[in-house]
Amino acid sequence: MKIRVSTSLLFVVFGLSAENITYAADYDTIPKPMPSAESDEHYSLWLTLDINGRNDGVVTEVKVNDQHYLVKKNVLEHDFIHTSSQSDWIDVTTLPDVTVSYDSNHQVLRFRVPNRWLPLQFFGEDQQTHNVIAHSSGFLFNYDIYSINNRQTTRYSALWLEQRYFSDSGYLTNTGVLRKNWQRNSDTTQGYLRYDTTWRYSDSDRLVSYQLGDVVSNSLSWSNSVRLGGVRISRNFSVRPDLVTYPLLNISGTAAVPGSVDLFINGYKTSNNNVNAGPWVLTDTPYINGAGEATVVTTDALGRQVETSVPFYVANQLLRPGLSDYDFSAGALRSNYGTKNADYSAGAVSSFYRYGLSDHLTVAIEGEGREGILKGGVGLDIAPWRFGTLSISSSRSYTQQSGQQLSLGYSWVSNLFNLNVSYLQRTSHYSDLSVYDTSSSLSQHAAQSTISFSPLGGAIGSIGVGYFDITAHDDTRTQLANLSWSKSIWGNSSISLSLNKTLGDSGVSGQLQLLIPLANDSSVSMTERRDNQSQSYQTLSYSRSTPTEGGLGWNVAASTTHSGYQEATLSWKNNDTLVSGGVYGSSGNHNQWLDVNGSLVWMDDEWFTSSKINDAFIVVSTDGFSDIPVSYENRYLGKTNKQGHILIPYVSAWYPAKLDIDPLGLPPNISLPTTEQRVSVREGSGALVTFAMHKTHPLLLTVVDQQGNPLAPGTTVTERSSGQTAIIGYGGQAWFDDLPIHRQLVIDLPSPATSCHHDLVASSHENNIPSATITCVIANGTKEKE
Repeated sequence: MKIRVSTSLLFVVFGLSAENITYAADYDTIPKPMPSAESDEHYSLWLTLDINGRNDGVVTEVKVNDQHYLVKKNVLEHDFIHTSSQSDWIDVTTLPDVTVSYDSNHQVLRFRVPNRWLPLQFFGEDQQTHNVIAHSSGFLFNYDIYSINNRQTTRYSALWLEQRYFSDSGYLTNTGVLRKNWQRNSDTTQGYLRYDTTWRYSDSDRLVSYQLGDVVSNSLSWSNSVRLGGVRISRNFSVRPDLVTYPLLNISGTAAVPGSVDLFINGYKTSNNNVNAGPWVLTDTPYINGAGEATVVTTDALGRQVETSVPFYVANQLLRPGLSDYDFSAGALRSNYGTKNADYSAGAVSSFYRYGLSDHLTVAIEGEGREGILKGGVGLDIAPWRFGTLSISSSRSYTQQSGQQLSLGYSWVSNLFNLNVSYLQRTSHYSDLSVYDTSSSLSQHAAQSTISFSPLGGAIGSIGVGYFDITAHDDTRTQLANLSWSKSIWGNSSISLSLNKTLGDSGVSGQLQLLIPLANDSSVSMTERRDNQSQSYQTLSYSRSTPTEGGLGWNVAASTTHSGYQEATLSWKNNDTLVSGGVYGSSGNHNQWLDVNGSLVWMDDEWFTSSKINDAFIVVSTDGFSDIPVSYENRYLGKTNKQGHILIPYVSAWYPAKLDIDPLGLPPNISLPTTEQRVSVREGSGALVTFAMHKTHPLLLTVVDQQGNPLAPGTTVTERSSGQTAIIGYGGQAWFDDLPIHRQLVIDLPSPATSCHHDLVASSHENNIPSATITCVIANGTKEKE
């Protein structure tokens, strides 16, 4: 079209000269472009770079020199393209192992580089959760009052007490029981009996706990714990709830082009990740244990999929490579725990250390000693490829005569069946701290094996079989066999059977139970029991567990025993305490009992009552505002009291719990920076979580002139003492978020007037948003104050 218009104009202009008429040519195609005076072989383009299908969208300059493309060296290094040249501009067409093409339609310079150049991509890589650990201090008092009465034999009461002080330096706790036997001439020990007095602090950065006082040493599966009065330093993985201590499934691969990677574990999709070209490692797997099959499905940009199935075995008994676990305890051995306040004897040391060498091997050493005995041992936990987990240990003790202990264990976990087998053998002179210089002794050997499975996919229920064989120090041997079966039937009802046989003895004991859930979380159970003397009896019970959030629970049961056993229990839980009581026994010989337990907490200058607090807790403060709804982990708990507090007694230590409040009930002049917080609480401690609130004094100001007309929009209003400035909008209105009680307002007026001054005093008790109207009287270009 443009060519035709041009030729027509030429004919009109030059056609005036008859002798010099020139006829335009007719073109049926677009003519070739005229050559430029400047060479096209040297120029610059502004393009994005595509590396094996990955394009970050950043535009960079690319110089073109006779079909060669030059890119800045720092840009190439940013995109993982290697070069040894020292020049600022690199000719990418000459790089070895690199293919370059120019896509003029999309203005992209496309690269194809070796996959080994691209960065390794991690999906699900462990990263420490940055928990906000609350800093608080206070006191906690736990109590448990128990009393039992039988007019014929027993009248006894006990008060269990715990006193606990906590702060950022850990917590100090003391437990004990005050006992009273109401019968005359009773031989039962009475008075106060102390259990434990301990200070404990956990370092969340180093994952280490420190204890001083009464401690219990940790132990391995093939050693024993002891009570000491002294110190204990140990690894504490519980301070990192997000940390997985055992080797997880690890899948890697290489993507030729960008796409996605989906992971299926035993047929269930567990993760989806977008992947760029290059190598990748997938550790974003669920917390699984045992054998299974992982299926990886890779999808490219065109929707083409490749599916790969990989069998695996995950052993949670092992430690991850480079991860260690340890315990060191030293002090005086404690004897007669629970019967004497302080019976400490010889000094002793007990310790162990475990280390993950690889995904398939964890090593452990342990040692302990006191005067007269020294013991040490070594152990291995092995996961040989996909053949389960094997545990081996060997220990030797040195007293007047040396002894040895050997242990062997094997476990297999899968969807089909679970198998556990273990065997332990000790020589006659083997000993350790738990029995040395006491009347107790260790068994000569112990063997056990258990297997559980669900035939036909659980269609006929779950079956468990167990065998236990123990030979004591005096050569007394006990062999037990157990068979269990359970199956869900209609609804949530279930039926279960358990049979027990002591090999070498006559008779089989067992139990058959039918459980039928009812409304309101109650249930009915019918049980048939049989002892090894072929005596059987039936029990019928109707029960309901006490609700966690509070309410009524009960249990009523009756048996067809020859004594006519009966039981009736009632419990009531509220925000302050848990009260339980009941009657049990046979005809003519009933026992009545009563139990009351709870806690008293002192925090933020207020006492709180609660049901028994075993671990951590939180006190939420709303800065003195009452009736504010509070939720814990998205579950409504209640409203704050008159002092603006609410106690949350059941909190998992170290877990970053979410707390939020509903501010809809607050006055409109209350400002708060946040309605949600996520905090972690130290073990055995309490946290004060405050939702800071600020009472503001807003003002909706209307400024008019002497005729009552609003001032023009855009006029500036300034509060002199605070320096706040607002702009008048339509209707003469200006808004201030928060002003002082005494307000000195200055309104800048247009010429000929300069400004208008006005003083206001707000009420300090107002809870609503006040409004005020002021008049600027302007006469003859002068200012007046009204």
